[in-house]
Amino acid sequence: MNIARCLQLGLLLANVALTAGAQQSAPAAAPAPPPLKGSLTAHPDWRPAKNATDVDTVDHLVASLYDVISGPAGKTRDWDRFRSLFLPDGRLGVIRAAAPATHDTPESIGDAVFLSPDMYVERNDPYFKTHGFFERSIANRVEEFGNLVQVWSTYESRHESGDVQPFARGINSIQMVRAQGRWWMASVMWDAERPGVTLPEKYLK
Repeated sequence: MNIARCLQLGLLLANVALTAGAQQSAPAAAPAPPPLKGSLTAHPDWRPAKNATDVDTVDHLVASLYDVISGPAGKTRDWDRFRSLFLPDGRLGVIRAAAPATHDTPESIGDAVFLSPDMYVERNDPYFKTHGFFERSIANRVEEFGNLVQVWSTYESRHESGDVQPFARGINSIQMVRAQGRWWMASVMWDAERPGVTLPEKYLK
């Protein structure tokens, strides 16, 4: 065998060895992650709407949220109806603004608190037994794409339905999903008016 032929054979064997080594050292492709279960699919026994007319349109769902939490002191809220407005994984979130310390309260940092509908009920039901609370929307800005809706809902809160002035105003940011022939609350987040943060005119009409 001449030198040239030996060199060709050597290069071929070296290439085969390198290729085999690379194939052995290459990591196996990671399997695709399992499909995620939807909120409703994962909770097949989730409660149906208490009232079909609460969830048939975006406007009705917003109105139902305000209606079910409002009432005079001592009025028992229909918490089953409240829960039925939400997806199983629905959340309510209140934004807490940073505030300096006072002689009554410590300093607070900016934060957000998230509650499940059950946590909201547990926290607020005792308060509603001794305090009147009425909340309504004064303007709603609705954005929609496919089965997703965002409602920017300006609210006013009163202790009595006939109070001339509300004790609080702010924005409820409501995310909704259309699924299984109805609308569901996915999340509600809110922030309130306060010194230095005033509702713009465009959110009042």
